[in-house]
Amino acid sequence: MALDWDKLRIFHAAAEAGSFTHAANALNLSQSAISRQVAALEQEIGAPLFHRHARGLVLSEPGELLYQTASDVLKRLENVRMQLTETREKPTGKLRVTTTVGLGSGWLTQRAQEFLELYPELELQLVFDNEEIDLTMRKADAAIRLRQPQQPDLIQRRLFTVHLHVYAAPAYLARYGTPETTDDLERHRIITFGEPAPNYLKNLNALETAGLPDGQSRPSILQINNLMAMKSAIERGIGLALLPDYMIDKDTKLVQVLPDLDLASFDTYLCYPEQLRDAAKLKVFRDFLIGKARTWSY
Repeated sequence: MALDWDKLRIFHAAAEAGSFTHAANALNLSQSAISRQVAALEQEIGAPLFHRHARGLVLSEPGELLYQTASDVLKRLENVRMQLTETREKPTGKLRVTTTVGLGSGWLTQRAQEFLELYPELELQLVFDNEEIDLTMRKADAAIRLRQPQQPDLIQRRLFTVHLHVYAAPAYLARYGTPETTDDLERHRIITFGEPAPNYLKNLNALETAGLPDGQSRPSILQINNLMAMKSAIERGIGLALLPDYMIDKDTKLVQVLPDLDLASFDTYLCYPEQLRDAAKLKVFRDFLIGKARTWSY
C-alpha cells in the first residue's frame, strides 16, 4: 500500500502541533482541510491515528508507529536538503573538465595543483581529447574549447588568445642555421601536425606553404598528430615547427625564429551547460581560470 506523502506530511504536522487548529496555522491550511486529510489517511490505513480529546490530539498505537516513521523520513529529507544546499554553495564533489590534449597536457595541468590546493574538497578529473566531448549529455561538466562554441545552450566565457610561433632547438640551429625569411625554409627540416588536423590546428602546417605561391608547398620531414610529441621532436633537434604559445614554458630552451611571420591566432573559451550555472564547483573553476587567463602571457 502506497501512502500519499501530502497526507503523511499533514498527519505529522498535526501530531507535532497536538491539534488540527495549530497544524492548520503552521501549514497555512484550513482546519477542515487538515481534518479531511487525516481522516482520509486513517481510512487508507484502516486504523485510527489519533484519540480525539477536548484538550487536543493523542496518538494511537498505529499513529505512534506512523509518526516515528514519518519523523525519520523528514529528518533524512532535511539532511539531503542541507547536503544539496551545501553542494550548491560550497565547492565539493567531482569536477570533470575536458579540453584538447595539447592545452590540457601543458597549460591546464600546470595550474591544476594551485586550484586543488585552493579547493581541497573538490576532485578534479581532466579528460584530454582532440574530439569535442558533448557537454549536453553530461559527459563532462565544463570544456575549454579552442574555438567559439556554436551550441546556444552553453554558457561561454572567453579566456585568452592563442598565437602560433616557429620554434627550434639550439642544437638544431647550430647545425642548420637560423632561418631569416620564409625562403630559408627550403633548406630546413620542417615538422608538421599532418592530416587530418582539427580545424583549430590546421595552421600548424602553415610552414609547408609559407611564402610560396598558391598551389605550391614544401615537404615536411616528420608529421606527428600530437602537440606534446611535436614539442619533444623539436627539443631533440629533429626539425623546426609551429607550436601554440600555451605549449611553451617560460623556462624553455627552445628558440623562437621567424618572429615576423604573419600567422593566424584563435581564442579559447570556457563553456559549460546552463543547468550548472549556479553550481559552486563551476563558479570557482570559472573564476580561477579567468583570473589565470588574464595574468598569463607568453
